[in-house]
Amino acid sequence: MNPRVLILGGTGEGRRLAEQLDELGVPVVSSLAGRVREPRLPKGEVRIGGFGGPEGLAEYLRDERIGTIVDATHPFARRMTDNAVAAAATTGTDLLVLRRRAWSPESGDDWHQVESLAEAAEKVGELGQRVLLTTGRQGVEHFATARDNWFLVRSVDEPEHPLPPNMTTLLARGPFDTAAELDLLRRHRIEVVVSKNSGGTMTEGKLTAARQLGLPVVLVRQPELPKVPVVHTVEDALAWLRKHRSHAG
Repeated sequence: MNPRVLILGGTGEGRRLAEQLDELGVPVVSSLAGRVREPRLPKGEVRIGGFGGPEGLAEYLRDERIGTIVDATHPFARRMTDNAVAAAATTGTDLLVLRRRAWSPESGDDWHQVESLAEAAEKVGELGQRVLLTTGRQGVEHFATARDNWFLVRSVDEPEHPLPPNMTTLLARGPFDTAAELDLLRRHRIEVVVSKNSGGTMTEGKLTAARQLGLPVVLVRQPELPKVPVVHTVEDALAWLRKHRSHAG
């Protein structure tokens, strides 16, 4: 697995992969975007901040002698993924995408799947007035003109302006279990939940809670994956890296 592995991180999967590689003695550096005020730092070397587009990332790959990129960013960080694909192609660097699987509907779910936050903002008014909005601090502006709705906006950091006129901010970091989500939805008399389909278990409790309460959920679909090697678990990423190392040797 040498030379170094660059993990484009910011997710639990990225942190766990960095920990595993560090324990194996593989030189690894994790890159975080720096959008969260107090990010959870992975083991090993960490850099925080952008690269300056695909050109800047390509320069970094050359300067730091990166042998493999693992894109373990959030499923909706499509710009970073596109930059990684372009930089890898430019420099001939191997690229693996580690992306958790999207959630799938279960019996009893009332899901309304859309392609964008703008479409979600149009849809939410048809389904209820009191909304739990869990799409992160960015993108809340798409709901800023929804004057007939009240929003409980939950995010790790303060959401970016412009904001809906009728809202309350709840700063919190997952995981959120089903019992806590049920209490939250009942206490705030939530009528509709809005989320990105991020997958994983840390925030899945709101979907289970919505199902149990019979609430509609507006869910933004994940962007399409690039045409590069893709795995869905840390274990599969490690297996891919081991195989790649043996072939390279």
